[in-house]
Amino acid sequence: MFTCTVDKTQMVTVLSKVQGLTGRRSNLAITENILIRSTPEGIRMTATDLETGFEGFYPAAVETQGSIAINARKFYEIIKEFPLDAIRIREVENRGVQIGEGNILYHIMGMNPEDFPETPEITEVDFFSIDAPVFEKMIQRAVIVSATDEKRPHVSGVFVERIPSDTHVNFRFVSTDINRLNIMDHIFEGPDAIPVGENVLVPKKGLSEAVKFLNTDGSVQVGIKNNNFIVKKDSEILIIQLLEGDFPEYGHVLEKRQGNWQIEMDKFQFSKLLKRMSIITTEKYNGAVFTIEANKLMVSTVNPEYGESKEEMDIEFSGDPIKAAFNPKFLMDALSMIDDEKVIFDVIDGNHACLLKGAEDHTFTSFIMPMRF
Repeated sequence: MFTCTVDKTQMVTVLSKVQGLTGRRSNLAITENILIRSTPEGIRMTATDLETGFEGFYPAAVETQGSIAINARKFYEIIKEFPLDAIRIREVENRGVQIGEGNILYHIMGMNPEDFPETPEITEVDFFSIDAPVFEKMIQRAVIVSATDEKRPHVSGVFVERIPSDTHVNFRFVSTDINRLNIMDHIFEGPDAIPVGENVLVPKKGLSEAVKFLNTDGSVQVGIKNNNFIVKKDSEILIIQLLEGDFPEYGHVLEKRQGNWQIEMDKFQFSKLLKRMSIITTEKYNGAVFTIEANKLMVSTVNPEYGESKEEMDIEFSGDPIKAAFNPKFLMDALSMIDDEKVIFDVIDGNHACLLKGAEDHTFTSFIMPMRF
């Protein structure tokens, strides 16, 4: 029967990462468990929610070969609070799992490891390398537009493109929740810098899990193979099942916008203004009216339940007056994803999406749809 001794610190780190997978409801109770299998050099740990699978290899002192399936939440809580650095884990009768020995001992009921869903066999993947902090930021900017809609996969997924040119390849994420559209770009220098293939739709919740494995410096390996989006770092791998469906054509929003003003503003000042205006808003009354005229931006909110607010801000603007309504929270979300101190607020009128991007760094662009007022 399976017996090994593991390092507490390492186990706490791994188990904390997989809670999002094992805590997600599925049709199989065993997906609430983590599968632990012995190898000659250590242990292999597997978790899945049937759409995203995780597997990692870790050193351990293996005494007896075997495998166990144990509830991931309870196992994590026990290991996290265990007072010793080296923890002995042993399989006992009737699929029980004994954790610890001597004065500190837990006996937890496990499940049949043979019932655990099989991990897809992924071989001959054409991986490419990307800096982990860059990849993490791309994911964060994509999933901030968080929405799940099983009937509309383009809303619950991130559209992933690899756009080649004569000088470089643009690795792009595009994400939407219908009310806003975020575009994230990372340029790989050279026409053959990364392998180019079909565009794919990756679940946002799967990418959210990937972020948990990117909290260190260095690089991460990314690949697409057999209907899977694969993220690999060191001895850990995450396999995300792709979504079926088409992402709407978004190229028209990137076309040169005629007749509008690109207003440059201080990000901090603009963000604080929006935060003050959002105090009056609620889920029901969540809009703010933006009036732009003669070097002045005026933002106002009206909420029948609480009252109203109004604030002005000096800007450089000499065009015809513009009036439009937007959700200030969406603008604040976009500003939080921009690193530049100066931002571009690009407005056409009350019928078209506005645009927010950094004044210098254009790798992130957010389009926010207008509201009725």
